[in-house]
Amino acid sequence: MSKKTHIFKAEIQQVLDLVIHSLYSKKEIFLRELISNASDAIDRAQYLGLTDKSVVADAPVWKIDLIVDKEDKTLAIADNGIGMSEEELDKNLGVIANSGTKAFAQALKEKQQTNIPELIGQFGVGFYAAFMVAETVTVITLKRGEGQKAVKWSSAGDGSYSLEEAARDKPGTTIVLKLREGMDDFLNEWRLHELVKKYSDFIAYPIRFSDTGEAPKEDAQPLNTMKALWKRPKSELAEEETNKFYTHLTHDYNPPLKTIPMSVEGAVEFKALLFLPKQAGFDLMMPNKKHGLHLYVRNVFIGADFDLLLPEYLRFVKGVVDSSDLPLNVSREMLQDDAVIRKIKSNITGKILGTLAEMMADAPETYTAFFTAFGRVLKEGLHNDYENGDKLKALMMFRSATRDGNALISLADYVKAMPETQQDIYYLIAEDLETARHAPHIEALTQRGYDVLLFTDPIDQWVVDTLREFDGKKLVAVDKGALEVGTDEEKAAAKKKIEAAAGDFKELTALIQEHLKDDVKEVRFSPRLTGSACCLVADEHALNPSMERLMRAMNQEVPKQLRTLELNPDHAVIARMKSMLETDKNDTRLADYADLLFGQALLAEGASPKNPQRFTQLVAELMAQV
Repeated sequence: MSKKTHIFKAEIQQVLDLVIHSLYSKKEIFLRELISNASDAIDRAQYLGLTDKSVVADAPVWKIDLIVDKEDKTLAIADNGIGMSEEELDKNLGVIANSGTKAFAQALKEKQQTNIPELIGQFGVGFYAAFMVAETVTVITLKRGEGQKAVKWSSAGDGSYSLEEAARDKPGTTIVLKLREGMDDFLNEWRLHELVKKYSDFIAYPIRFSDTGEAPKEDAQPLNTMKALWKRPKSELAEEETNKFYTHLTHDYNPPLKTIPMSVEGAVEFKALLFLPKQAGFDLMMPNKKHGLHLYVRNVFIGADFDLLLPEYLRFVKGVVDSSDLPLNVSREMLQDDAVIRKIKSNITGKILGTLAEMMADAPETYTAFFTAFGRVLKEGLHNDYENGDKLKALMMFRSATRDGNALISLADYVKAMPETQQDIYYLIAEDLETARHAPHIEALTQRGYDVLLFTDPIDQWVVDTLREFDGKKLVAVDKGALEVGTDEEKAAAKKKIEAAAGDFKELTALIQEHLKDDVKEVRFSPRLTGSACCLVADEHALNPSMERLMRAMNQEVPKQLRTLELNPDHAVIARMKSMLETDKNDTRLADYADLLFGQALLAEGASPKNPQRFTQLVAELMAQV
């Protein structure tokens, strides 16, 4: 193969420019990234070798070598992992995940280049970190398997790279960095040892050193300890160690919110080291992003992002699981219906939910911070995990009508705070907090000292059906069906008042009903209003208005649902309309007032009036009459 020169894709060059020319102190992270890539290459070779013996025909002893040549000022990172073909080399280093590089560039711009070390790892563009310290980067690789040819890739990071045939007889990859001026520090054994301990001590393969320009001797001592922390007793786990391991595993430089070690024996045996992050990752809600735990079987790495070990609603959990009860030659497809995997998943799920329950009880502020970050994802479990439904209900938190700002309250605390006369848990689904807090539907309740849970997350509309009761209390939507509150005597008095109003205002409600017959099912008086003139109320089992609007926006067919317009018999507008009707039954303003009431009710729940232009015109005319 003759030497070929290629131009980097625009996104790659953009990332290179950002990485090379950004000013920050942690240039050292290039080593972390290249060692991590080398470890991944060995993981892949080891895994493929389980089913394809040609991959491991040379019976390799897996290792990663750091080779220094002080005279040439080069540092090489070599592995005997899977290697790459010419096509893979061109694809991985010339085109590499365009979506990832675009996202990296955007995130870098947004963070004003202050967190480059963290972002490089998170967005999968770690290879390019080499150009921060190297004036040229050369990759020589030979893919494992029969009939493969060695290939050489080289670039100065100046917009182009070359590919050509290379001389190499052992499979694996060597990355040679020709260091820039002032980067001699990375030729020093103690400096490299320090960086390996700092960033890569948990790599599962020995990282060896040589400063002869040649591969280290076979008896060379590794720079890393290769500790499998998840196999150690909880009493031997130091916070500093587990935090470093978490960073190595996730590229998250914030310490975890909670570390959860597990050692399970019995019907199924496994060890795990799990972490709850402090912050939600940028990709948590991406539908095509894979999430999951790292899976080892008898110390052999099987795969990252192994989603069969966790329910989807716990996808924010990070960590490692190691089991000796699974066969080595596993595939994801084989494990989908595996009984051992189901038991491991059940154990892990129970442990995480139990840990969250303990945190909620013992460290409520910490749990509130956790729920603020991950509550939206955790709520998915209410819809999907019926087995753990009660545990999940107890972990839920919501905003409420009587709590300031974004303060959250659990269902248990809500029930504790209920007045003696309150029998049900009240909630309102709304599109935003401001709309919910000023909704007319909650007026009578809050006036009595009853709190109302405000469901404003989009997912709340999907999971509310699973929240039918908690602690023996029914959950009641305040914008559906008839609303009765208070003692039996108070309910009877309210009913008597409404019946009296229905008689006194019979002609008015009939007129409004006739005028709005295409828009409302019924017009009646309501005990739920104290300050507002009106509101719209759906039937008890009807679709929520917010959900209805959402489904229409998604071009789904939704049958038209007429709701009831409820009026406040004590409101001045209603009294004014009654007076107008008694003075002149043909007063055309009555129809206008009816339209204004209907439009006002729609606005109060965050919707638009049926005819916004006519509505604003009527408001302007009314203002002019005052």
